[in-house]
Amino acid sequence: MPELPDISAYLTALEPRIVGRTLERVRLAGVSLLRTADPPLGDVAGRTVRELRRIGKRIVLGLDGDLWLVLHLMIAGRLQWRPPGVALSTRRDLAALDFAAGTLVITEAGTKRRASLHVLRGADALAGLDPGGIDAFAVDLDGFKRALSMENRTLKRALTDPRIVDGIGNAYSDEILHAAGLSPILLTAKLSGEQWERLYAATRATLRLWIDRLGAEARVEFPKRVTAFRDDMAVHGKFGKPCPRCGRPVQRIRYADNETNYCAGCQTGGTLLADRSLSRLLKGDWPRTLEELEALKRPAPGS
Repeated sequence: MPELPDISAYLTALEPRIVGRTLERVRLAGVSLLRTADPPLGDVAGRTVRELRRIGKRIVLGLDGDLWLVLHLMIAGRLQWRPPGVALSTRRDLAALDFAAGTLVITEAGTKRRASLHVLRGADALAGLDPGGIDAFAVDLDGFKRALSMENRTLKRALTDPRIVDGIGNAYSDEILHAAGLSPILLTAKLSGEQWERLYAATRATLRLWIDRLGAEARVEFPKRVTAFRDDMAVHGKFGKPCPRCGRPVQRIRYADNETNYCAGCQTGGTLLADRSLSRLLKGDWPRTLEELEALKRPAPGS
C-alpha cells in the first residue's frame, strides 16, 4: 500500500502537471471505484484544480466550487500519467482524469477492488475522511509519546494505526523500528524515556529520508514503480537476507494479510521471536483486514 513517502512523491509529480489546470472530464471504467453519489461525478468536469492535499494515505484534489476528489489507492492501486485522451484498455484501468496536457489514470492490480474515489463538497465533508492520526513532523516528543500512549499497543500496531499516526503502514513501520532498534512487539506502556526518544527520532528520520529520496525521483519523472519492497530498504521484504547493520539474517512473521520483518540482532537482543506466539499476539492487536485498519477513526472526545 502506498504510504506517506509514496503519496508525497505522487503529489510532487502531480503538482506541476495538474494544479491550475482544468479537469476536462473523468472517465470511469471500474464501477466499484466511486463510493459517493452526491455530488455526482459529472460535477467536477470543467473545474480547475486549485490545490493538492494528503489525508493519511489519501490523495486529495481541491477543485473550484469547494469540490474535492479524494482517492485512496489501498494495496494495489497506482497512478499513471499517460498521453491526453488515452483509452482505458486493460482490466487494471479503473478511471481516467483528463487534462489538456495528459491523462491521470487510476489502475489497480489483482481481482480485489479496494481502491476508492469520493466526490465531496465542502470542508466538513472532507474532514470526515480524516482518521485523526498525528503528523510526526508537526508534534514534539511529548506529543508523539502522548498519541502513541493513548492505548497500550504493540509498536507495530501503534505506528500503523491511522487514528494514532498519519500515513505509516506495514513497510515503513518495519524500517522505523529497525532504525530505532526496537522490537515490533514491545508494548507502548513498556517504553523507557530513552526508547521513546529513539522511536521519535527514527520515525522522523526514516520518513524524511524516503520522502526526500522518492520526491527527488518524482521531480525527474512520474513515479512508475511505487512499491513497498525497495532494494535499499533495511529489513522490509528482506527475509533471510543479512541485516545491513549487524549481518544477521532478517526474520519474518506473517499474520492476516500482513507480515513483520525485523532483525533479532538489532531489535530483540538476539532473541528469535516465536512465529506462532507472535502471530497470536499481533492477531489480537490487529484488525482482521486492511480495510478495517484503514477505516479506523479516532473516537470523539468523551465517547
